[in-house]
Amino acid sequence: MDSSRLKEFNYCPNCGRRFHDNETACAICGIKKINTTNIGPKARWQKLLYIQQDYPDNYVDETFLEELQKNVNVHTYKYWTLVRETSVVSQHFSSMLIFLGIFIHLYNKNITENTLIFSSTTLLVILFLIWSSKMKDIDSRFIVNRLGMIKTGILLFAILLNFSPILKTLTEETSSDTIYALTVIFFIGNVILHDYGGKITKNIRFPDSLSINLAIFASVLLASRLSSNNSVFGLLAFAVEWFALLPFFLRFLKKVSLTYYLISTVVFIIIAILLFIPISKVVIVTFCSVVFFVNFICPSWLISVQKYKNQINGPWDEAKMKVFVNKNQ
Repeated sequence: MDSSRLKEFNYCPNCGRRFHDNETACAICGIKKINTTNIGPKARWQKLLYIQQDYPDNYVDETFLEELQKNVNVHTYKYWTLVRETSVVSQHFSSMLIFLGIFIHLYNKNITENTLIFSSTTLLVILFLIWSSKMKDIDSRFIVNRLGMIKTGILLFAILLNFSPILKTLTEETSSDTIYALTVIFFIGNVILHDYGGKITKNIRFPDSLSINLAIFASVLLASRLSSNNSVFGLLAFAVEWFALLPFFLRFLKKVSLTYYLISTVVFIIIAILLFIPISKVVIVTFCSVVFFVNFICPSWLISVQKYKNQINGPWDEAKMKVFVNKNQ
């Protein structure tokens, strides 16, 4: 068997110039593009970049797609699991609506500032006792300094009480339309940037910290529309408890008992509806529609479009580093 065959050069073997498609010989040294040489059988292609092979740069053999994988890391969702997980969005939206309802009733003098201060303080004490007594069950390394936290809380509320007259007159010259428009913008930012992950952390992370600041600033703007210093103090104290402290307890509650967490979500929705019954029926219908859409329509929507997901993985993917962190440090 004659081992000689036609060998087509992509580059000139003499000067290294690349041949064009319509060229038959090198324009510099005259070496023919197709040369008859006694080169023996063609070597098998190897998936190596550091050796010169008699194959085009974009050549692949029949084994290239053997390691192709489709949707390897895709998680298949279940409808009721998604409904349960999206409850955190409805819960936060309900808590924001509850705060607005309490402000409106306080502004219209349907409730007194003393009632708000007493009820919010009582709720804070109860939730703090539950949290401090059960937190050890979740993290054995967690140390609850009740006395230090109580001192910090008293100091914070004392500062709020002393600064209430200043906060009341802070935006006195600003029109109410501007105040309410800014409040809506800040609360929308609070809803967008809120931490819906549900992970218990010792420190507030960004962007959740910005979300809390937006809610507190919106509360300061609303408090400036109230008539007395005690009303301002009551609303701001409630805002600190509601937007800064309550989310920590709700994440803790979700970790301890998912059933109680879902019950609290339903309770929040009912309270929000009850507060707005004498205020606006349109708000109630809009709120219920949003809750239904988020909790029941969006999960079904996600499951229906999941079948169109087509993620492919193969040997061409970049290597991913696995970093192991020592949790004992």
